Amino acid sequence: MNLTRIIIAGLLLAYFSLNGSKAGWISGQVIYPKICIAYLLLALAFAVLSAYSRRRFLLQLSTQIAADTLVISALYVVAGGAKSGLAILYLFPLAGAAILATLMLALFFVSVVALFLLAASGYRALTLDGDAAFMQAGLYGAAFFAVVFVVNRLAARLIRQEHLAARRGMDLQIQQAINRLVIADMGDGILVVDHGGAVLMGNPAAERMLGVAGLGRKPVWRLGDIPAFAPIADAFLAWSAASEKPVPVPVPVPVPGQAEAPIFVFIKPAAEVTLAGATSIWGGRRELFSHVKLRFVAVDTDDPKVARTIIFLRDVSEIENQAQQLKLASMGRLTASIAHEVRNPLAAISHAAALLREEAGSPVSTRLLTIVADNVARVNRMIEDILNLSRKAQLHDEPFALLPALADIVREFEDAHHLPAAMIALNGSDAPDASNASDKPRVRFDPMHLREVVVNLLSNAIRYASRRPASIRMHVASDDADRLELHVQDDGPGIAAAVRSHLFEPFHTTSSKGTGLGLYLARELCLNNGAMLDYEYRIGHVGHVGHVDQRGGEPSGRFVITFALPHSA
Repeated sequence: MNLTRIIIAGLLLAYFSLNGSKAGWISGQVIYPKICIAYLLLALAFAVLSAYSRRRFLLQLSTQIAADTLVISALYVVAGGAKSGLAILYLFPLAGAAILATLMLALFFVSVVALFLLAASGYRALTLDGDAAFMQAGLYGAAFFAVVFVVNRLAARLIRQEHLAARRGMDLQIQQAINRLVIADMGDGILVVDHGGAVLMGNPAAERMLGVAGLGRKPVWRLGDIPAFAPIADAFLAWSAASEKPVPVPVPVPVPGQAEAPIFVFIKPAAEVTLAGATSIWGGRRELFSHVKLRFVAVDTDDPKVARTIIFLRDVSEIENQAQQLKLASMGRLTASIAHEVRNPLAAISHAAALLREEAGSPVSTRLLTIVADNVARVNRMIEDILNLSRKAQLHDEPFALLPALADIVREFEDAHHLPAAMIALNGSDAPDASNASDKPRVRFDPMHLREVVVNLLSNAIRYASRRPASIRMHVASDDADRLELHVQDDGPGIAAAVRSHLFEPFHTTSSKGTGLGLYLARELCLNNGAMLDYEYRIGHVGHVGHVDQRGGEPSGRFVITFALPHSA
């Protein structure tokens, strides 16, 4: 308003300079420029005052409008009254009063201006040429009343809408802050992806589950860019294809904002994520596989080009572990008592075998008694392992050469099960001789525990292998973090999805002769030695170092033992 006042004062002064010689302005040639200069200085003063003092706004506004009215009235009288056309200048202060002041104060100034116009016309009718121009003054007054009333109502409505928008904006900010807090603190992971699988946003829970930090940062990356997240990318692509495919009416079609049936996948986050914009946050030893439940929800958008999908991730591994703990809690005391009871007959058998060995005269009898004693020692060690599992004992774990130990285990297993010498291939060839095997690499693992784990995996493999040469393959490789992995794979059919989800649960077996404890005990022995046992299932050819060729191949699977990093020599 102050800037407008300065402009009007400057224009009036310029107008007088250009038109000062006209007859209509001769009588005011002296006072007219003085009033314009005074008005310009007054406008500058008001501008400085408003810039440095914002207190008592209504008093400042009333003073400025009163000053504007007085100056315009003086110019109106000096310029010759209604015929000068300067009455239109009253719209500037009156409109400002209508916008910034209350309706009562604005109408007060309009009333003052209207009375002044009528009084000026009456004065000219009595003292001058009798040209009162009452009609023109009355029309100006009526127009001013109408303009001020309309402008005031529109301004009041605009102010109310502005206050409403400010309140809603504040409510929206509060709601967004609450949503950010809830999303950041919730246990379920959330990923926002576009139609191509590019990750646009993720909450901290998703970062913990996937093992990466900086989800949604630039540059944008896709789920398929990281091999460890291939199951999530495949599930998303399958869901997207199903949602776009036309289906009969009775079949439920995915609709925006509605979650679909959950999908369960196993993911193995990489130890080092080299993708730009995503850094690894894994620390310490943790389970290398996570059992994750996925739910896909399409965001309702009008433009298909900006389609968004929310992926909800829930790590059900912890839930499964809790369920297993409830099962194992009731089993723990029973297992310990049975183990103690079995050790007593074993001690008697061992003592009897020792007495018979003293009286044995033939080499055959001695050999048979030696077999009895060895198996009694092995069973006794298995019982100790079960007791150690319940006590979570810290076992001796000096590093040792892995390949010679595996060669001994393979040779002994082939002899015990009368297998062909070429059936089990170690490192892509027949089992090597222990004396020729390299003493590298070295691992931290109890040798007896490693024997139990490998024998268990080989026992499962011979049940499904074709018994052709190299139908069972054992390969030692390194993962992205330079941790050694032992892969055990056979050429039999892969394990069904329904069985894979319960593969390492105790007492879960698909064989009538099995106890359901083999894989569970094998995994627990690995955990006690700082390692991890898991099952990898892929559609395609699985290479020796874990790379998957997605271009073709039958579904296959393998057991993977990931060893802990050995102590530096």
